[in-house]
Amino acid sequence: MKPARTPDQQRPMRADARRNYDRLVATARVAFQEQGADASLDDIAKRAGVGSGTLYRHFPHRDALLAAVIEDSIDALHTRSQELLATDDPAAALEAWMRATITHAGTYRGLAATLMSSTYDEGSPLHSSCKRNHAAGAELLKRAQESDRVRPEVDAADLFRLITAVAWAAEQSPESEDTAERLLPLVFDGLRTTGTARQAQPARQGRQGRQAPKG
Repeated sequence: MKPARTPDQQRPMRADARRNYDRLVATARVAFQEQGADASLDDIAKRAGVGSGTLYRHFPHRDALLAAVIEDSIDALHTRSQELLATDDPAAALEAWMRATITHAGTYRGLAATLMSSTYDEGSPLHSSCKRNHAAGAELLKRAQESDRVRPEVDAADLFRLITAVAWAAEQSPESEDTAERLLPLVFDGLRTTGTARQAQPARQGRQGRQAPKG
């Protein structure tokens, strides 16, 4: 499923309209990289060499333009989630998906917050792709929980809030890539139920049983 398209995008375009569309998407990609997802749409139109009316005919609002710009990234993320669903280690698959989603959300400054709000906004052109990614994350989370590797009380909404928080924190940091890489393992450790957390309890009990009596 592709991101939602406007009626103009669904109809075959004339050659000149197609050129304008492609030029706007390419220009927006550069502008978002330089200025973040809140880059001026009028400035994008000017840099693309078209009028603002042309931009708004193709992209009635910002989310429509963002959806076109990140379409390939969204498709790649979905493909990655399907690959991870076929792997043998559900916990490692979930962590890898979280890392890929954080990387995607951090493509442009401000994108993480836009994707989170679009998940709940059915009128946004980004909504369908956000829901698709949400569903993939929920399935990966369920697999990890069924393998008794992730805490059962965590739901997909919690997972996306955590991902958005890490992506937002990373974009606020001058060392954004390092920030995400440092925070993600901490977040994932908090999700785990097995490994050191489950093994530590008997060990602690054993130590307590070996304590010398007082007095």
